[in-house]
Amino acid sequence: MKKPLILVINPGSTSTKIAIFEKEEKKFVENIKHEAEDLARFSSIPEQHNFRKDVIVNKLKEKNIDIFSIDMVIGRGGLTKPITVGGVYAVNDLMIKHLKEGFNGQHASNLGGLIADSIARKIGLKEAYIADPVVLDEMTELARVAGHPLFYRKSIFHALNQKSIARTYANKIGKKYHELNLIVAHMGGGISVGAHEKGRVIDVNQALDGEGPFTPERSGTLPMNQIVEICYSGKYTKEEVDKMVTGKGGYVAYFGTNDAYEIEKKALAGDEKAILLEEAMAYQIAKYIGESAAVLKGEVEAILLTGGLAYGKPIVEKISKYVSWIAPIFVYPGEDEMSALAMNANLVYEGEMSVHQYE
Repeated sequence: MKKPLILVINPGSTSTKIAIFEKEEKKFVENIKHEAEDLARFSSIPEQHNFRKDVIVNKLKEKNIDIFSIDMVIGRGGLTKPITVGGVYAVNDLMIKHLKEGFNGQHASNLGGLIADSIARKIGLKEAYIADPVVLDEMTELARVAGHPLFYRKSIFHALNQKSIARTYANKIGKKYHELNLIVAHMGGGISVGAHEKGRVIDVNQALDGEGPFTPERSGTLPMNQIVEICYSGKYTKEEVDKMVTGKGGYVAYFGTNDAYEIEKKALAGDEKAILLEEAMAYQIAKYIGESAAVLKGEVEAILLTGGLAYGKPIVEKISKYVSWIAPIFVYPGEDEMSALAMNANLVYEGEMSVHQYE
């Protein structure tokens, strides 16, 4: 079978990363930085669509890459409506409408599907794709219950990396992802711990601004009565409280930095506050792993630790001492969204994964 040439598009707030893969082998990657004044010309993120598309096409021409030789185009999934089945989705008219409107909010990732669709049309491909967006929601109804009818638990997490790492592990042991029960902890600026039951993430903490362990820059779950008191104290605006939860929480609140490596060095040098807070982060991550083990009724093949924090040997060791009794632990440091997207596209090309319709 011919090895497919796959164009991967991952838009960020100030740059657009693109890559060309031959099957799953990375042949070219470029992080195209956009000048602030170029983006300032647009009043909204969707309006950047054609500008960024043209920049990508011109960059590929500059690198002598024939865009008409590309077999598949896949973009990072954006804030569409919640998607209840993980995997690859074709970009259709409804998805384009929701990405432009910002169904679940405006974010640069919304441009992934829009640009992928435009380029696919330009080069005569039938369709473009996204895979495992952050709004992937495979949670059970039981897991959604929050304790009051005005509230419910949401699924917003690092779906692309969690699913990719789970499939990588499954391939390594010669099994299919949907045959396994796994716990995956993505540990970075945000931390999400997911219970993967036979290919579905049936429970996971809302890692953006809702719940979970504290992180280098997010507060995670906070004592509810204290939150209520702060909100009605008159001392803080809503925006300031929002920042306490996401952006200025976690290590940023305690140390003024979100650099976990800096805190690790402080702890190794004997700083008592750093020792306590690093241990506390590991402790909280371990508690959520234990919670996921309970959700899976103790039937767990492996615990997978991934994300940038997984490069830190001390925190991995601290987590492991709490949860190694549950299942074997495997570490996959960092995240590679480009490779994850290419892997999904290749699985579709080879007929090992079906394409879902967004509706």
